[in-house]
Amino acid sequence: MKAGLEDVIAGESGICYIDGEKGILAYRGYNIHELAPNSTFEETSYLLWFGRLPNANELKDVSDKMSASRALPPQVIALLKAVPRDAVPMAVLRTATSACAMYDSEAEDMSPEANLRKAIRLNAQCATIVAAFHNIRDGKEPIAPRADLSHAGNFYYMLTGNDPSSTSIRALDVALILHADHELNASTFAGRVTAATLSDIYSAVTSAIGALKGPLHGGANEAVMKMLLEIGDISKVDAYVHNLFAQKKKIPGFGHRVYRTEDPRATHLRRMSKEACERAGQSKWFEMSARIEEIVKTEKKINANVDFYSASTYYVSGMPIDLFTPFFAVSRMSGWTAHILEQYANNRLIRPRAEYAGPAPDLKWVPLSQR
Repeated sequence: MKAGLEDVIAGESGICYIDGEKGILAYRGYNIHELAPNSTFEETSYLLWFGRLPNANELKDVSDKMSASRALPPQVIALLKAVPRDAVPMAVLRTATSACAMYDSEAEDMSPEANLRKAIRLNAQCATIVAAFHNIRDGKEPIAPRADLSHAGNFYYMLTGNDPSSTSIRALDVALILHADHELNASTFAGRVTAATLSDIYSAVTSAIGALKGPLHGGANEAVMKMLLEIGDISKVDAYVHNLFAQKKKIPGFGHRVYRTEDPRATHLRRMSKEACERAGQSKWFEMSARIEEIVKTEKKINANVDFYSASTYYVSGMPIDLFTPFFAVSRMSGWTAHILEQYANNRLIRPRAEYAGPAPDLKWVPLSQR
């Protein structure tokens, strides 16, 4: 038995390929280094759902359907206005996503066609929930989605109220692509376990969101940015990192359960962080990150993962720190739904066994009066 099921094959999938020794990540056969510079999030979502890249008409069709699905039911907007303004955004996302099921007439329709339509709706509405709650907690009305913008551009617009630049759209697009799927990670596995019971797709993605909320999964980039803010200046990096080493504490954003070399997503996010920080006139966050990486890699032989450079990239774009993980969910919704559809298509209940570690099963009953 391996703790945490490390390296245990738990199922078969044609969606995502990872080679942790060589640092390879591919969606449906396309290396992430091919997709990140060339694709869009809509195109990548199509690839994950259908197993191939779309032609122009197919891409327009799925993009139009996502665009048309962005608006939330009025009852869900009312729910977002009713939750405490200091609520954890991931908890709000989990609850609002679950609530959407009650206002979807197809929620319990388990046909492949209906499930695909729901996958598209969930992919679209996840972004709207995150942006709407952010504005509501700031005392503003939610910003209605725009049909003329891409998924990345519309998210930026709904979050900030500003027209996105081509640079902002491209940066968000790449970030969304990089986080879209990652094989049987904790949240995806949780979603597939729920789907395997033939529960509805809303229940399955709600399970996935709950798993992503955990700090050992989706919350690491928040910890990275909080660390950078605590350090404050590049002159303090060395002492801070070596103090953590002395206390035998982990540096957030380093190491990965799967990769034994550099996380291929970090390769792109490092460049994105440098460019974004320079554009924002806040180069110190990249410079601090690069120095931390140099120390950790040299002295501990541990590589940065996807969370490390995504933190500074998101921060200088104006995204609040507590929305880093919800933005992760906005991206991963495409992968979650692809895996859930794959689970439904060839389903078998996921029911592993446990290696028993309790007392021998021969204990004798002792009456309450004698205990």
